[in-house]
Amino acid sequence: MDVEPPPHGMSPSSAMEFGYGIFSARYGNIYTARELRQLFEEACGRFSPADVIWKKNDRYYDALRPSIEPFGLASRQAVVDMRAYHLRKVLSVLRTADIFIFTLGLTEAWVHGPSGTVYPTAPGTIAGAYDAAVHKFHNFDFEEVYGDLVSFFDLAREHNPEMRFLLTVSPVPLTATASGEHVLHATMYSKSVLRAVAGRLHQQYPYVDYFPSYEIITSALSRACFFEDNLRSVRAAGVAAVMDTFFGEHAAATPDPDAAPGTENHECMAASEKEAKADEDVVCEEALLEAFSPR
Repeated sequence: MDVEPPPHGMSPSSAMEFGYGIFSARYGNIYTARELRQLFEEACGRFSPADVIWKKNDRYYDALRPSIEPFGLASRQAVVDMRAYHLRKVLSVLRTADIFIFTLGLTEAWVHGPSGTVYPTAPGTIAGAYDAAVHKFHNFDFEEVYGDLVSFFDLAREHNPEMRFLLTVSPVPLTATASGEHVLHATMYSKSVLRAVAGRLHQQYPYVDYFPSYEIITSALSRACFFEDNLRSVRAAGVAAVMDTFFGEHAAATPDPDAAPGTENHECMAASEKEAKADEDVVCEEALLEAFSPR
């Protein structure tokens, strides 16, 4: 599904830069379960986020998807109108999707203290300004992540009783942490919580499945060969291994009978390499933290 496609005539490279064609709607990256829950509650009129318009110079940004307009918008009203349009599209996803796939990425987040609104990135990085009296760091625990996902499932199935869910966990480690811990320690905590929650939900609910892309990439059996030299970015071969495994387990991925034998894996690898080549263009707000880390 792509309910929020790019404007007619926009080039593929520009579409990616502006967050089109990456997700089922133009969400931007949703890193935490709380962000996911709040987004869909907002689309259903059950949550009103606060401090959602950030400014940088003379441009305005949607604080809940700050990277989808990399140059910002001309006015606050433009941000309001674009977000209202986006929320209508989010609601259409909720009402029509058969399967909702969500990758759990982080437990750490920056929060607007008075309202509980969760941001995908720290105020003052892409836009806005950090205020220690208002903005708080929070590291979600098992119960919080579990509760947020259960609430999201309940909301989704209230509007779409047949919806099913597929969870994965991102294998990409943190590049920085605000927890005060070493980044390796913080990464292990975050991924352990997310993997445990995903496993519990899969065991508990018949309409929730889990696919082990995290294990395929990070297992000691892979000898770290699926990571780039920075030991953070996933190689094209890792993407291909994950996707071949996924589609190999589903009847819908049966190879075209007219295709030459063995071409499906090569095509998958070629597509993965093409995507990997464009990695520099994929916006990851969490990676932007490197620019603000002490040297």
